[in-house]
Amino acid sequence: MTDLQTAAPSQPSTRVRDLLERMTLEEKLAQIVGFWEKSEGEAVAPLQGEFEVERGLDDVIKDGLGHLTRVYGTRPIDAVERARWLWDKQRWFVNETRLGIPALVHEECLTGLSAWGAATFPTPLAWGSSFDADLVTRMGEVIGRSMRTLGVHQGLAPVLDVIRDPRWGRVDECISEDPYLVGTLGTSYVRGLQSTGVHATLKHFVGYSASQSGRNFGPVHAGPREVADVLLPPFEMAVLDGGVRSVMHSYAEIDGVPVAANPELLTGVLRDRWGFDGTVVADYFGVAFLHLLHHVAADLGDAAGQALAAGVDIELPTGDAYLTPLAEAVRSGTVDEALVDRAVLRALAQKEELGLLDARFDDEPPTEVDLDSPEHREIAAQLAERSLVLLTNDGTLPVAPDARIAVVGPNADRTAALFGCYSFLNHVLAHHPDVPVGIESPTVLEALRREHAAQITYARGCAVDDDDRSGFDEAVAIASDADVAVLVVGDHAALFGRGTVGEGCDRDDLELPGVQRELVEAVLATGTPVVLVMLTGRPYAVDWALGRCAAAVQAFFPGEEGGTAIAGLLSGRVNPSGRLPISMPRSAGAQPYTYLHPALGGDGDVTNLSTVPTLPFGHGLSYTTFTHTDLRVAPGATTDGGLAVTVTVTNTGGRTGADVVQLYGHDVVASVTRPVAQLLGYHRVELAPGQSVDVELTVPAARLAFTDRSGRRVVEPGELRVWVGPSCAEREVEASVELAGETYAVTLDDARWTHVTAV
Repeated sequence: MTDLQTAAPSQPSTRVRDLLERMTLEEKLAQIVGFWEKSEGEAVAPLQGEFEVERGLDDVIKDGLGHLTRVYGTRPIDAVERARWLWDKQRWFVNETRLGIPALVHEECLTGLSAWGAATFPTPLAWGSSFDADLVTRMGEVIGRSMRTLGVHQGLAPVLDVIRDPRWGRVDECISEDPYLVGTLGTSYVRGLQSTGVHATLKHFVGYSASQSGRNFGPVHAGPREVADVLLPPFEMAVLDGGVRSVMHSYAEIDGVPVAANPELLTGVLRDRWGFDGTVVADYFGVAFLHLLHHVAADLGDAAGQALAAGVDIELPTGDAYLTPLAEAVRSGTVDEALVDRAVLRALAQKEELGLLDARFDDEPPTEVDLDSPEHREIAAQLAERSLVLLTNDGTLPVAPDARIAVVGPNADRTAALFGCYSFLNHVLAHHPDVPVGIESPTVLEALRREHAAQITYARGCAVDDDDRSGFDEAVAIASDADVAVLVVGDHAALFGRGTVGEGCDRDDLELPGVQRELVEAVLATGTPVVLVMLTGRPYAVDWALGRCAAAVQAFFPGEEGGTAIAGLLSGRVNPSGRLPISMPRSAGAQPYTYLHPALGGDGDVTNLSTVPTLPFGHGLSYTTFTHTDLRVAPGATTDGGLAVTVTVTNTGGRTGADVVQLYGHDVVASVTRPVAQLLGYHRVELAPGQSVDVELTVPAARLAFTDRSGRRVVEPGELRVWVGPSCAEREVEASVELAGETYAVTLDDARWTHVTAV
């Protein structure tokens, strides 16, 4: 285990150390816990209410408080009214507690600030589809500004779990199956949010998404190389390149050791190797779970001691383990108070960095806020449009202006279908069904009626997830009378079994939920051309439909402007440019699957079953066409310097559009098996008809590195095949390059992951 001196915050200030020396044990513990004011029926976390000690805010704040949990994001409440409450409470901390330290306020912000009336952006899987790092940064900036206005200091986002199995319910919170794409977009979000003075929190460090059978909380059986080369890199990028200030531990256990009690990960990797000096916060109730679910702690005091020793500084959302149980453990001598002091130093240093140690709250709270401003909506619209993936198209799209359209399906006229699990609508308002949504969010049907001048009819057909087929006849009738049928199917995001995707909503199969496949089959049987629109939080196995539909569109919960974006794609106003950030699966039986597989992870003569996905990672069509030519690798490619690749991109079609240039590589011979394809770089570029541009992608050595047989991250000399194409599976233009030099051990002094592009 790392000693306390090594793992302590880097040079905590004299002021922070002085505060620590003045504190009683109770005052110390108060600074490393949160408090969550909530009511019966407001359960939005796993097993919430099963073990919490009932206490009111006045019972815990007399000694101060570390975090106020979800002040705005627990129930629908007017933001201005709640800000007045918060300012009054902070003044109380400043004026009435002995040390006068305000509380740090944290909120969920994965798809926007999780508060009633706040803008709700596309889900992270849609960020991945956009391949647009700059736009994700802008989104983070406007989210952060909203949070700062309301006195929020820390956001619990982004999620950097690399998708390993689409059956897992939390896929909609994730960005991609590719760690480089996850890392670049996640780091972009961190930079945007933190540029406003709000601290981002990386979730969930580490391994959560690699759970057994795609089950929430399932054990993780990943080997050390998979952890090092696939699961850790996005977090490393956000720490080293993004300067993130907070990290949340994963609920997972890896090879039998829960991450919340693993000092090798939380201290050895995160702090000693990467130099992270921020705070590590518990995923909600994660410390108590060491006792209640993992059974590696005899009681809550033991759980608190193990978590502190591993490096968990702050217990969220409440102090179930870090208050009375930890106090008793410290006083009995079973937990060293030096561990408490280490965590308190980090917590106080974060408050000092945020300016909280000097805050008096003698100003007035905001009297007017616009959490869904035109700027919010502009960014939401751009990200929604750029995230839509046109999977197939026989020329039916764009729909002719005078075409009679039948709109069918359970997600065609359902607002919640636009949003993910951690949106305020599906996460919180589900417990308040009589409260309006609070933001304008046109459904696909409503938006299409605004967009398309011709006749539009509508029938729901069926629900998302039941076996009621009574609406099939109406759906078939209106489809039969139309020129084209737009069939909008997919998911309902919710929590803990209440939906078809979301936290605790895992799947045994990858068929469309309920009787939706039967509805699609019934509409296809009419002979009317069908445009299949999938509003989902995961990819589904729909190979049976893609070849029979006139066109198919994948929309990963595109947010408040998503319905309008989809209508624009169907009409032709929006030229689709999204690319699949995850392979479109062939079957549940082929899972877990990733395009990053070695040779024996794909098809071959040694098995009778195919693993080839229905559509590959990176696939996506446009209403124009692009070519990639003249791939050039700059001289001087080396193991310690990486390489630079230039390719010419030309819009060969008839309208302006955006291409995603995708550079892949394959290490031909290596000391361990390597992926048959690996994303080495990408860049979105918009071109007018006939326009060409040279795109240069710089690949630093660290992006070529992998863990060798001795456990070192190295770049080995030898042949590297590189190519550019419209997906990982298509080599439109390729080259071979020899990496010169000796085997190179990558260090933190290298330009590890920087995304460098020149146009």
